[in-house]
Amino acid sequence: MKGVFTMSARDDTAPRRQSIGARRNPDTADAIRAAALDVLIEEGHAGFSIEKVARRARAGKPTIYRWWPSKTALLLDVYHGQKRDIEYPVTDDLEHDLVIFLRSLFRHWRDGPSGDIFRSVMAEAQADQTARQAFLKYISERHQRIAEMIHQPRADSHPDMDASILADLILSYAWMRLLTHSLAEPEANIANAVRTMLHGAAPSG
Repeated sequence: MKGVFTMSARDDTAPRRQSIGARRNPDTADAIRAAALDVLIEEGHAGFSIEKVARRARAGKPTIYRWWPSKTALLLDVYHGQKRDIEYPVTDDLEHDLVIFLRSLFRHWRDGPSGDIFRSVMAEAQADQTARQAFLKYISERHQRIAEMIHQPRADSHPDMDASILADLILSYAWMRLLTHSLAEPEANIANAVRTMLHGAAPSG
């Protein structure tokens, strides 16, 4: 992760940013998000801490924890702030739609810091109950969005298809690629994976 993104130097002589209580000060909140991203890029998940974010953003730890109750909540907020060009197409070809979705998701994770942020979120969720709850809430929302895309009426719709289970398979495939840093997957391989999830692994005929 080092050297991929330009880091802004921290000015230790600058005044400490002021909190305005439970209501977020937009400038301070933006500085905290930017500091969190910088720390993650510079030091990776192992070196990420709220203390380092607070120092870099010139903000108090209590302020950060007041607005984001956990590291995961902050990381998810930073993740949401990344440019999102993930596609959820709905055409008459579900297989095509899922390939386009996965291709755009892999690009989103691969071509910026989003993949590293999300890997850090997943790591935090394995060790901390609060982090796990925040992660599961986010995943539930994403799962529902994918299931809704799958469930849309199409010319090739299958009435007995379980959209929720297929969404599980799609997410599982995507996460495996993310966690193994295998996001430069050729579209033909993505298409083959989607075809297998839709129609099964047994050869036809």
